[in-house]
Amino acid sequence: MKILVPTKRVPDPDQPIHLNADKTAADLTGIPCVINPFDAIALEEALRIREEERSSAGSDIEIVAVGIGPQACEKEIRIALAMGADRAVHVVSDEYIDSWIASNLLKAVVDKEQPDLIIMGKQAIDADNNQAGQFLAHHLNWPQATFASEISFEGDRVKVARETDTGIENVSMELPAVITTDLRLNEPRYASLPAMMKAKRKQVDAYTPADLSVAVDPKVEIISMETLSAKRNCVRVNNVDELIVKLKEASVL
Repeated sequence: MKILVPTKRVPDPDQPIHLNADKTAADLTGIPCVINPFDAIALEEALRIREEERSSAGSDIEIVAVGIGPQACEKEIRIALAMGADRAVHVVSDEYIDSWIASNLLKAVVDKEQPDLIIMGKQAIDADNNQAGQFLAHHLNWPQATFASEISFEGDRVKVARETDTGIENVSMELPAVITTDLRLNEPRYASLPAMMKAKRKQVDAYTPADLSVAVDPKVEIISMETLSAKRNCVRVNNVDELIVKLKEASVL
């Protein structure tokens, strides 16, 4: 089996984010980046599936990480390799990539790699669009299960417990399929320093969008962005009645 895991580069969520001069994007100057946390969960799940397969059936699973973005993305791709991915694909582009373009680029990579399963984050924390996985399943005409909190296999089918607003929904799909991961699926491992050193020698195949015959023609244009204020005006109240008055003044009640 081959598992493909997209691993998007996003700003470190623990760092303060500021906008660029024309307020159309985050200014990432000096901001460290990480693998999108939901994608790290996806990679961890692929690694656990491989470890389980090795211990039970003795067979092996190849895990291929995919990164899309500028040359600087190779750092996060190497981290994915250090976590345990066997090799990686880097689609190199300095252009703005929206969810639609990302899904088209991933579809082109899938056509080359022919994986049996794609596991990816339900959304990236920089834009929170929650679209790329669904778009990709549409392009491939593959079954999909989103918001996965548990994944298991039964013969040639994959069973997924999905988190929904009303509880857990259990679905069963034929392979190949697309699964997007939710927070409670697992806790990703850290890449060790020796693994980071070994990852420098692992294979990374680089393509441009033109190599994959994909036009970078975003469907989304960002006109302007603004940051939310984190400032709070804290007021201590003496009793419930006073609290209700304050809440009404703030139009909360």
